Amino acid sequence: MSGSQLKLGIPKGSLEEATLALFAKSGWKISMRHRNYFPEVNDPELAVSLCRPQEMAGYIGEGILDAGLTGKDWTLESEADVMVVTDLVYSKMSNRPARWVLAVAGDSPYRKPEDLAGKRVATEIMGLTRRYFAGKNIPVSVNYSWGATEAKVIEGLADAIVEVTETGATIRAHGLRILDEVLVTNTQFIANRQAWADPFKRAKIEQITMLLQGALRAESLVGVKMNAPTANLEAILALLPSLNSPTVANLQDKNWVSLEIVIETSVVRDLLPRLVAAGAEGIIEYPLNKVI
Repeated sequence: MSGSQLKLGIPKGSLEEATLALFAKSGWKISMRHRNYFPEVNDPELAVSLCRPQEMAGYIGEGILDAGLTGKDWTLESEADVMVVTDLVYSKMSNRPARWVLAVAGDSPYRKPEDLAGKRVATEIMGLTRRYFAGKNIPVSVNYSWGATEAKVIEGLADAIVEVTETGATIRAHGLRILDEVLVTNTQFIANRQAWADPFKRAKIEQITMLLQGALRAESLVGVKMNAPTANLEAILALLPSLNSPTVANLQDKNWVSLEIVIETSVVRDLLPRLVAAGAEGIIEYPLNKVI
């Protein structure tokens, strides 16, 4: 029998703020309360819970939650039987995938992973690290790190670490050197297989993922409207790198038309002066909330 609510997990910790902002942009206001793991949401069809990303796949695999967001790294680490509905590339710092990297002290003699045979490696993500070294037939001792993993090498507690980074800046700031990339990871929307088979829950999951993807897509795009002289229309159209064909509408003055396009934010600063030079007037740039 179909349930009346989808039990949705939101990752607690470093991804929490970015996830709540993404949901707000997508149409769901999730209200946090102090020390409350069950926030309110403006949708009676959702029951939201906060949980650690490391535990999300396990809860979903067991059916405690129907669906949720966590990292690809923690989905793989848990080895839970869950369904990956879609990838969502966003993070605390930027919309780029994060990387788990193998790093050593900058002045160490180790130059490649094979040099670590018989050595001690510290990490929070032990399963993936063991599989990485096993895949290369390199015998190492993998030890769990409870935090401050970068310091383990500096303090002499490990010969190498496997740690997550976006830009590598923190790794370098600790005087470490990256030897190899273990895994490229990003946020994933995952679901319990039984929940996915439920028509109500599947429809809700598809609604959420469509709007989340639309909100992410809109972050790198803007809308631009302008008036253009009919005589210059072809020249102006040739300048427009639109997402799809531009919208062209006739104005009361038959010598002018209105144009509307969706373009990458990165091209706007160079495009607008060229449009003005080609005769466009009344140019308006506006942000987009979602692009579906």
